[in-house]
Amino acid sequence: MPRDYYEVLSVSRNASSSEIKKAYRTLAMKYHPDRSPDDKEAESLFKECAEAYEVLSDVQKRKIYDTYGYEGLKSSGYQGPGNFEDVFSGFGDLFGDLFGRRGGAQPRRGGPVPGNDLRYDVTISFMEAMHGVAKEVELTRRDTCWSCEGSGCRPGHKRETCPLCHGRGQVIRSQGFFQVSSPCPQCHGEGEIITDPCTDCNGSGLVNKSKKVSIKIPAGVDHGSRMRLRGEGEGGRRGGATGDLYVVIHVEEHEFFKREGDTIYCRFPVSMTQAALGCKVEVPTIHGKKNLKIPAGSQSGVMFTLRHEGVPSLRGSKRGDMVVELQVLTPVNLCDEQKELLEKFDDLCREHGHHKEQEGFFSRLFNEVLGKKTKEEE
Repeated sequence: MPRDYYEVLSVSRNASSSEIKKAYRTLAMKYHPDRSPDDKEAESLFKECAEAYEVLSDVQKRKIYDTYGYEGLKSSGYQGPGNFEDVFSGFGDLFGDLFGRRGGAQPRRGGPVPGNDLRYDVTISFMEAMHGVAKEVELTRRDTCWSCEGSGCRPGHKRETCPLCHGRGQVIRSQGFFQVSSPCPQCHGEGEIITDPCTDCNGSGLVNKSKKVSIKIPAGVDHGSRMRLRGEGEGGRRGGATGDLYVVIHVEEHEFFKREGDTIYCRFPVSMTQAALGCKVEVPTIHGKKNLKIPAGSQSGVMFTLRHEGVPSLRGSKRGDMVVELQVLTPVNLCDEQKELLEKFDDLCREHGHHKEQEGFFSRLFNEVLGKKTKEEE
């Protein structure tokens, strides 16, 4: 588990986004590998700062982290930054190719821009998770503008070279011994500007559209599972591919069944008489009712395993098992006749020596306590 992200950036837990960004800039400048190419410790600290900034600069991730910690992030699908190059590509825009060599690969100016991936959270019941379910949801997303086909320009017009950066997409300014390159503020790093924007999308190349999406959730999904629906994300611009939709599954708890991995657990109540004499009962499972033979003299807490009555596997036709824990119920609110019969039953048990084990246990316990007390008095 990584260090506390606020500690990594040396900021308070109520720090503003600008304070977090400023702290990250300072530390990233200090530990940037271009300043210390052979310093493994600096490289490690730089990656640690990058991960902390990735989480704390994102409103949703920061909220999850503040509430549930790092384990909550993992449960929501966060896996941390990937390899070392991913750290640079994920934060290149923050530095604007600060050292002139790194900063992440920039998309080809004027070329296709792929759409962003989207996330949708769906809640299903426990039994829906066990058997699979199809859900149809209506999403409002930004899709490619039909009028300009994602170009952002009014039909019949084209983009023009940015007069500020002359098509480079970057502006360079001197800062001490360094030349700092940052995205052009006029064209936002694209090298081109739109002089005649599309009236339908106002030059963005994207418009808000509603679409019904069918989500087929397979049997056996667990809480926190993620599904990827290709091409159901945000639309691309200038011919770019559509992004993907990531569906995060939330499974409601069941009042009777509990899941651990592929195994289902439940408690099944039986009467004192049934447990003493033995019986056959019908036990509900997630796949239907099953017969279970309870031997005479069964006690509370004894476990019975029903093979292949558990969670279906997502990969194949196998199923886990179901474990039934017996719960012997003690009768309450007895009438006088019931009390009299139980007292007679208890007397018979004593006559037949059924209480010997209990009496022997308490006898040993009392002897141990009294023996200890005698030693203390001496």
